[in-house]
Amino acid sequence: MSLSRRALLQGLTSASVGLSLPAQAKAKARVIVIGAGFGGATCAKYLRRLAPDTDVLLIDARARWCTGPFSNLAITGLASVDSITRSTADIGRAHGLRTLVDEVTAIDPITKTVRVAGGKRLRADRIVLSPGIAMRWGLIEGLSAEVSGAMPHAWTGDAQVQSLRDRLDAVPDGGTILISAPPNPYRCPPGPYERASLIAEHLLKTGRARAKILIADAKDDFTKRPLFLAEWDERYGAMIEWISRAKGGEVTRVDAATGEVWLRDQSASIGTHLASIVPAQQAAAIAKAADVSDESGWCPVNPQNFESTRHAGIHVIGDAAIATPMPKSAFAANSQAKLCASAIAAALAGRAAADARMINTCYSLVAHDAAISVSGFYSAASGRIAIVSEGVSPLSPPEGLRAREAAQAHDWYESISTDSFGQRA
Repeated sequence: MSLSRRALLQGLTSASVGLSLPAQAKAKARVIVIGAGFGGATCAKYLRRLAPDTDVLLIDARARWCTGPFSNLAITGLASVDSITRSTADIGRAHGLRTLVDEVTAIDPITKTVRVAGGKRLRADRIVLSPGIAMRWGLIEGLSAEVSGAMPHAWTGDAQVQSLRDRLDAVPDGGTILISAPPNPYRCPPGPYERASLIAEHLLKTGRARAKILIADAKDDFTKRPLFLAEWDERYGAMIEWISRAKGGEVTRVDAATGEVWLRDQSASIGTHLASIVPAQQAAAIAKAADVSDESGWCPVNPQNFESTRHAGIHVIGDAAIATPMPKSAFAANSQAKLCASAIAAALAGRAAADARMINTCYSLVAHDAAISVSGFYSAASGRIAIVSEGVSPLSPPEGLRAREAAQAHDWYESISTDSFGQRA
């Protein structure tokens, strides 16, 4: 946009402020929320509650999708794919929201204009982006979006969830499964370490105890590592092997046709019967198109209200936002969404926003009846998110704790899914 055009728009806005209009003629504030996952759906819901006179439109290109949480259960047969599938239209009906199933193709962050593939141009006073992630193709030789289905990551809630489930059933006793763990930061859940745990349990239950699971990691550490290693050793013995980056665990090349995988500094390939290759990640492409992502590929925000630091009136929540030290989790997105909705409602009403307070808990199932967790409380200070307190499951748990945490994980999933998406019919 040219300087003269920007100045004209600002001048028109300033001039209109001084006009005295009857209250009945004052236009409703318009907010467009893009992305109907745990972040976007929650934000749209609470905007309707906190600012009931606001026109809220929720847009997602997907009519139906699978949630990241509990997708590892669906892959291993502990839950049905249908039980983790959500619908944009159902979210709208549950929360009394206008919804649009269409792909957002462009956003003008200055004029707050949204264009969709169907041809509509939509104007808003504020835009909330909760677009999720995109895979960074090209960093692993031989891996692209076109061939990824042969080595399904099952990370974005699409048909790869069912595909990975089907491929797991075909692994023979004595076969090799390789799961790659991406570099930080990345969306979790789903998590590669939970995935390995539940696959190992599934293999044992289905008479394939001689199968081997390799976790090829692009990192030298991961959340809850001592807990996972202890649980694997106790439950699955040598079935699961974690290969850290320092030990050459980073995947550098694949052959999707043959199932071969090459690790860093190794000339010989690893033959697999099933490979789940999870690429490095960044904010979804629309974030870059809207000029709200930076050179890191993620979106810097003001932690008090999750407004973009690059464009006023544009908010980014969930996985796409830079919210360190909060993880890129469903619970974090839900918590950020409520903070964002509250801040926007306050701004529209001319009130000061409440102090930022957020929460997160990440459960990881290590078996169908055992889980471990990490949790955190967060505040915002001096333009950054600060940890108020953190907790993690004990390495040596009292009797029954792992089972209780598994039950809590199921209760959490039902609670947050209802909060974000509404009660299932």
